[in-house]
Amino acid sequence: MAETAGHAQTSSGPRHQSGGSLSMNDRQFASWATLLESRIGLFIAPERKSFLQSGLRARMRETGCRNYDEYYRRLCSGAHQVREWSLLVDHLTVHETCFFRHASSISLVEEVVLSDVRERGKNMHAWSVGCATGEEAYSLAMLIDACCSEQGSDWFFGVTGTDISLPSLHHARKAVYLNRRLADIRDDFRQKYCQPLSGTHFEIEPKLRERVCFSQLNLRDVGNAPFSNLDLIYCQNLLIYYERERRLQIVDQLAAFLRPGGVLVLGPGELLEWQHPNMEKVRYPDTLAYRRAD
Repeated sequence: MAETAGHAQTSSGPRHQSGGSLSMNDRQFASWATLLESRIGLFIAPERKSFLQSGLRARMRETGCRNYDEYYRRLCSGAHQVREWSLLVDHLTVHETCFFRHASSISLVEEVVLSDVRERGKNMHAWSVGCATGEEAYSLAMLIDACCSEQGSDWFFGVTGTDISLPSLHHARKAVYLNRRLADIRDDFRQKYCQPLSGTHFEIEPKLRERVCFSQLNLRDVGNAPFSNLDLIYCQNLLIYYERERRLQIVDQLAAFLRPGGVLVLGPGELLEWQHPNMEKVRYPDTLAYRRAD
């Protein structure tokens, strides 16, 4: 049932406050923070308590749960766990993204990573970690396909996008976007890879879509991802959801999936003072990237 102002306090949770909000006490916050970190690796600092409350309330309205304790029990019950966790994550993470986001990192891929691919003349596989609704994965696919076309070769390439959110992955697989997103795509790519679908939407052309696949992955389980010898791992605006120690663990695990010479691209400022015996920093303006050097 929807939250309403003045709803009576239940025996299992706090009172509904004016304006339809729920107050969360310290015990509840600690329980939720521990649960989120243990199940999905998501770190919620105390100063983000209001953010947590907002995300939980949105999903509670959809499920009819009346308070945090009731919803907590629902999440911990086997009958609802898998689907409910996926839907909750949608409310606790930001899925706002765009094509060719962060121009400097995109330029690094073009000028550093793809330059190496041209020299090697081999196949290429890239991984978009935390791909949300797919724009990043398709952006990488456009860059790589254009590179292969310039070489006049039939090199095989593939891009894999992973995310914990099933609704976001469903959107990504459909590859249909609002026309306003075309403004983020340069003219030649727009002509080659984007097809009008209606007065308000366009879709990614089928041949490029064949090169991109999507799969659900919880970063808590990143070490078990089925990858090896990757040329590029692109992971931006994702580590901000994790505390520092967990960030270090994640990038250590990501580095293991790269081939020698493969590049890991992170968001500038997301990770400070990381060192790895097999990784060297790539010097490129306004970026944070590392190359596997062993």
